[in-house]
Amino acid sequence: MEQSSVFYIEQNLLPFEFRIKELKRYSECCNVIKNMGVRGAGAIGAMAGFAMALAFIEVRSVNPLSFVRKARKEIELTRPTARNLFHATERVYNAGIISAGNAVAEALKIADKDADDSMKIGKSGSTLIKDGYRIMTHCNAGWLAFVDFGTALSPIYHSQQEGKNIFVYVNETRPRSQGARLTAWELNNAGISHAIIPDNAAAYYMSLGKIDLVILGADRIAMNGDVANKIGTLEKAILAKEFGIPFYVAAPLSTFDPQSRSLGDFIIEERDENEVLYQEGPDEKGKMHRIRVCSPGSHALNPAFDATPAKYITGIITEKGIILANEESIRDMTFSS
Repeated sequence: MEQSSVFYIEQNLLPFEFRIKELKRYSECCNVIKNMGVRGAGAIGAMAGFAMALAFIEVRSVNPLSFVRKARKEIELTRPTARNLFHATERVYNAGIISAGNAVAEALKIADKDADDSMKIGKSGSTLIKDGYRIMTHCNAGWLAFVDFGTALSPIYHSQQEGKNIFVYVNETRPRSQGARLTAWELNNAGISHAIIPDNAAAYYMSLGKIDLVILGADRIAMNGDVANKIGTLEKAILAKEFGIPFYVAAPLSTFDPQSRSLGDFIIEERDENEVLYQEGPDEKGKMHRIRVCSPGSHALNPAFDATPAKYITGIITEKGIILANEESIRDMTFSS
């Protein structure tokens, strides 16, 4: 099979530069996932699927099965908390055992279904949003984080199309600032009213009665409804519970992990401390600079995710509809799909 390419939006350059890059080897895809050039559950899953397909195309050794097994392991080590990644590698690996062409076809199916699921999540989730609602979100779960539409932002986009007047509070989401850099960029391009707020300002705005609804994405969901998502999700859920604000998680069924019974089964990714110690941005001439913003000589801890117990979650918005965050509802949903 001829060499194929994977094209992606380099998210590390956003919101200051929009650039599409090309990848030709599975190892390049691994680096992009690990370095967060691609972020978000669905986008990571799609990239992992294409990486697995490229591995089948690249096979040149006398032991091809050993090569693709090694490639699969490398891909799955890039972001160990993201369930969609494992969902995609398993499907494409099984398809690729038949042929490289099958692997490519399966990777494309995963990407297309991701877009379709996100659209359906938008339709379901928009029923929760009333005209004039003020919505809080955290991290980025928009179209950048998926193949299209997104999860947490999809109901917002759908509500805009329905003519609803909405306002979004965008948590900055330190340390990588996916909210301030990516979600805000998406909303600005879509013409949706919004404001970036410091992560530690959420309680203040909730206490003032200025938040009607919280919608976030998910990177892995256990069978009892516990959710792993970007660090800071747990505190937002606790705050929403305290102030009586509905707290919803939006995610496709591919994010549910049949092997995780509860949050105790989650692997929480620990990332490089430099993501906390340094920040990057352009000067007035557009040249990017990386500067230290923390005390010299100090070290940092950088968990990429936290785990939110199901008791704090009002419901989960899926492509099949909105369900309760409990084992019975999840099993009924997954087994009926």
